Amino acid sequence: METISPIAVPASVTDPSSFGFAPCEGGICAAEGIKAAGVHSGFRADPNRRDLALVAADQTCVCAATFTQNRFCAAPVQVSRERAAKGHARAVILNSGNANASTGDPGLKNALASAAIVAKVLGCDEQDVLVASTGVIGVQMPMTPYEVGVPAAVEALAHSAEAAHHAARAVMTTDTVPKEVSMAGPVACGADGTEVTVHVGGFVKGSGMIMPNMATMLCVLATDAPLTPAAAQKALSAAVYQTFNKVTVDSDTSTNDTCILLATGAAGGEAIGEDSPAFATIAAAIRCACENLARKIAADGEGATKLVTVDVVGAASSKDADTVARSIANSPLVKTAIFGHDANWGRVAGAAGKCGVEFDQYGVDIDFLGVPVLRAGLPLPMDEDDMLRRFEEPEVTIAVDLGVGSASARIWTCDLTHDYVTINGDYRT
Repeated sequence: METISPIAVPASVTDPSSFGFAPCEGGICAAEGIKAAGVHSGFRADPNRRDLALVAADQTCVCAATFTQNRFCAAPVQVSRERAAKGHARAVILNSGNANASTGDPGLKNALASAAIVAKVLGCDEQDVLVASTGVIGVQMPMTPYEVGVPAAVEALAHSAEAAHHAARAVMTTDTVPKEVSMAGPVACGADGTEVTVHVGGFVKGSGMIMPNMATMLCVLATDAPLTPAAAQKALSAAVYQTFNKVTVDSDTSTNDTCILLATGAAGGEAIGEDSPAFATIAAAIRCACENLARKIAADGEGATKLVTVDVVGAASSKDADTVARSIANSPLVKTAIFGHDANWGRVAGAAGKCGVEFDQYGVDIDFLGVPVLRAGLPLPMDEDDMLRRFEEPEVTIAVDLGVGSASARIWTCDLTHDYVTINGDYRT
C-alpha cells in the first residue's frame, strides 16, 4: 500500500536551542536588573489570593509595548499607551479583579492615581510607571487596594523565581495556572565579538475572551539585553504579531490587552539597534518567549481540555492562510468535535470553505492529528480506534494544504467544552 506523507508545516519556535539559548529559572526575574512581587491588596475577597503585581527595574530602562485595538479600550491602556511611547519606563503595576474599563473620566483619574501611588512609594517619576488591569468591566476602580497593596508590593520586591511566580499568580482571573517563561544564552554585543549572557523572561495571564488583536491578556516581558527603544519595539511588535495575535479561544477581543517589554541593559555590552548583528538573536528569544506563553494561553482556554494547533499552508497569500486557519480555529463545530474526540475532518473542510477564500476543493489536503484524512478533496480510510488513541495526547493538530500557493499561517486555539459555558455564565456572579 502506498504511504501517504503528512502535510509539511512550518517548524515551531518554542525551542530556544535553535538560536543558542536554553531554558533557565527565574521567570520575569531571570533578567538582571528586574524585581517583582505579587501580593493580596483587597481587589479579591479571598485574602489568600494575590491580586496586585508589581514589576520594577532597578532604574529607568528601555521599554516597548503593544495594546488592544478594541475601541472600548480601558483607562489603564490609555495611560500606558501614552507613557510607553516615550520608550522608557521604571515599573509596571498590574491588578486583577477590576478592569477599570468603560469607567469614563473617573476611571482615567484612578488609573493615573494608581501610578502616582507607585511612583511615590518606589521613588520615581510618575511618567515612568505603566498600569495594567484585568477583571470585570464597567466598575469604578477602588483606590484603597492600591494604598494598601503598593507599599506591601514594594517591600516584597525581589529578584527571585519565587517573586516572579507571585507576580504571575497575582494577575490570574479565570486562568487555572500561572504562565511563565525564561531563557538565557550568549549574545555577541560589540564590534570585537565580545559575548555577554542575555536573559529573557516574562509572564502572561489569559484564558478567555481571547482573539486578536491581541488576546485577553496582560503580559510583561523583561530582558537584560542592551536594546535601543526602536529595536525593543521592533522585536516586540514582530513577536506579538506572530504569537499573541495568532491565539483564539472564543473570537472575542478584550478592552485591556497589554504587552510590555522592559530592557534593562544589565547584561552589558554595546547597545543593540535594529541593524546590529545581535538583534536577530534577541528578537528570536523574545518571539520564542511569546510563543511559549501564547501556547499556554490557548492550552488554558476557559474550560479547555486540549491545546489545538491549526496550520494552513499552500495559500495564495498570508492573509488568505490566516483567514482560513482562523475560520477553522473559531468554528464551534470543530472545537466541540475535538472535545468529543471526534476526528471529524468534514467540519474542518466546511470551516475552510465558508470564509470567502478562493481555492479548488479538489486541490485541498487535510491532516487530523498527524494523519492524512483528505487528499485532493476526497476522503482517505481512517482507523477510528487509532484516532481515539491519538486524542489522548494534550495537543491536537490540524493541517490544511489549500494547494494554490506557498503562503502559510498558524493559529492556536482549544476545544469548546461544557465548562466554558459554565465559567462565562457565572463570571459576574
